[in-house]
Amino acid sequence: MTTKTIMVTICGRPNVGKSTITNALVGEKIAIVSDKPQTTRNRITAIVNRGDTQFILMDTPGFHKPRTRLGDYMVNVVRESVADVDAIVMMVEPTEQIGRQEEELIKRLKGSRVPVILAINKIDTIDKTKLLPVILNYSNAYPFEAVVPVSALTGEGLDELMDELEKHAEEGPQLFPDDMITDQPERQICAELVREKLLNCLDKEVPHGTAVEITRFHERDDGVIEIDATIYCEKDSHKGIIIGKHGVMLKKVGEQARTDMEEFLGTKVFLQTWVKVKENWRDSANLLRNFGFTRD
Repeated sequence: MTTKTIMVTICGRPNVGKSTITNALVGEKIAIVSDKPQTTRNRITAIVNRGDTQFILMDTPGFHKPRTRLGDYMVNVVRESVADVDAIVMMVEPTEQIGRQEEELIKRLKGSRVPVILAINKIDTIDKTKLLPVILNYSNAYPFEAVVPVSALTGEGLDELMDELEKHAEEGPQLFPDDMITDQPERQICAELVREKLLNCLDKEVPHGTAVEITRFHERDDGVIEIDATIYCEKDSHKGIIIGKHGVMLKKVGEQARTDMEEFLGTKVFLQTWVKVKENWRDSANLLRNFGFTRD
């Protein structure tokens, strides 16, 4: 049987729904989701098999103006991800005015020579009659191969998006096995699940100053997986907030993360969490390297 593959980068401003659409297309949670911007820090590769075509989707950090070394790293991930792919999906919100971040991203795409499909996300939040001026404005700004209104939350338009992408797939062997849905190691996904709960449970700047490291990942003879997770934050005051009064907040984060880990791993999980302070880790090249934020 002839097989086809296509490598796709999904890009856009922070909090536009890139991770939500990645999870929806895969059918499982492999990228963490939060209503806070800049949730995704690394490039996450998702694999979707549809008929004889294998889609390799790269979910990228939100394109933003960096303020730390970590921010620089995240923006570089986006820049590298729009090169050497077969197609790009630019995700935007259904607002008529093209934002400054979208304008900047369009400038970068103009030199890519890669087909770009515009996905207008969150159409479940607006009256569909308001879509036409959005489509017209973006079509005037860039020669998109196609414009597809979608809702990552409800699934509307996702089949149409995949149909458009499939037009750019090329014949060739599949790059990943049929049962593989991501190239992210299980340890990394578990660390990200803990960070997602920190983003969802904590306020303001505190969760953005956290990193999570899985220091132990051991499968027992009875199938239970023992996981030790260390949460790093930047200040002693943040440590107190993360732990919470009588440890309530840390317990809440741990319980929610464990539930998602068990669903992802398909087995019981025994999770232990600790909190440590690493001041200004987002501006430390050595600590960023330790946490896996490096480019080869």
